[in-house]
Amino acid sequence: MKIVSYNVNGIRAAMRKGFVDWLQTVDADVVCIQETKALQEQVEVGLLEEIGYQHHFWFSAQKKGYSGVALLCKRQPDHIEYGTGIDYMDFEGRNLRVDFGDISVMSMYLPSGTNIARLEHKLTYMADFQNYVDKLRKERPNLIVCGDYNICHEPIDIHDPVRNKNVSGFLPVEREWIGNFIKSGFIDSFRHFNQEPHNYTWWSYRANARANNKGWRLDYGMVNESMEDRLKRSVILSDAKHSDHCPILLEVE
Repeated sequence: MKIVSYNVNGIRAAMRKGFVDWLQTVDADVVCIQETKALQEQVEVGLLEEIGYQHHFWFSAQKKGYSGVALLCKRQPDHIEYGTGIDYMDFEGRNLRVDFGDISVMSMYLPSGTNIARLEHKLTYMADFQNYVDKLRKERPNLIVCGDYNICHEPIDIHDPVRNKNVSGFLPVEREWIGNFIKSGFIDSFRHFNQEPHNYTWWSYRANARANNKGWRLDYGMVNESMEDRLKRSVILSDAKHSDHCPILLEVE
């Protein structure tokens, strides 16, 4: 199974930038999308269906033009789970899961902590999401949680760890949480294969950051430890430029 995850920063804008043609060449079985910023009826889904994604599922925020996740699938899942049942998460359209046999794939968009109020919201989400996942894995142990975590885990994951040590996305409390999330039984699939620096998935639009590769690795394919021997590949597709993020890709048996 080939899985792509991509924060598109607005699905309609990404489609205007060639997202559909790019997606056809990648030929993933499952595509996890974050930050759709649209309702399903606002998206030209026929273009996605034409390239093989007949089965697509959308979980949008109540606030229009904000947040939202989607899953595009080549074949019909056995089950689709909209949200987590935790109301404040689901109001913002942050979690969507599909099950195929014994494998579950989730598209997850963790909040950013752009100000004090949103940081508190983010920390609450992080704690509640960990509890949710701990319970979910008792039923669905082969869980893959792909998405924009809005956190860099280690100094290697950010271009300037010293200057950004007090910036949300690299705060000690956030880094501790994602470290504990991994220790709870997940594999950071990219780092499983690649320990090299300068591999990022998000760049500011300011100061020519992308051209200078001054980025952050915010997007992860977290794979439950039970699937370690089924994990075949995990890469960052930094050449794709439909967003301020780039996609990640992983393959599992």
